[in-house]
Amino acid sequence: MDKNTPELASQAVYVLSQKGLKLGFAESLTGGMISSGIVDIPGASAVFNGAVVSYVNEVKTSVLGVDPAVISEVTEVSSECAEQMASGAAKLLSADIAVSVTGIAGPGGDLPGKPVGTVFMGLYNRGEVSSVRLDLSGTRDEIRRSTAACAYIKIIEMAGTDS
Repeated sequence: MDKNTPELASQAVYVLSQKGLKLGFAESLTGGMISSGIVDIPGASAVFNGAVVSYVNEVKTSVLGVDPAVISEVTEVSSECAEQMASGAAKLLSADIAVSVTGIAGPGGDLPGKPVGTVFMGLYNRGEVSSVRLDLSGTRDEIRRSTAACAYIKIIEMAGTDS
């Protein structure tokens, strides 16, 4: 998946530009990697509004509007947190499509029922919010890169649908 990541990012930028859609991100475990892959593509400025790197919970709550109760009750590594992050990013960045990622890249940090490689991706698509759980494996870098590739795939899918 790794060698195809730039191709996926390029395809995402292309589909977004064809549909006239704006994109935003809220990144935790990837720390800006997904955004960086998008801005590597010529023409990204026509579709990419920006991103929030919300590596700590305080940024998730204060900037993105994640409910602190979600973090205390189900943790930041959850579908609820990912969905609120995506909604917050869409609102903050005036994005039609927003993707958020929160998870555990390792090597440590696992939580009960959430081992290293657990990633929740929030998906905001023109007012509709959902999430997916990814159960990835590999090194910290491999998990982060796989997460980015999955984000590009989801962007392509969301932009290709008519909402």
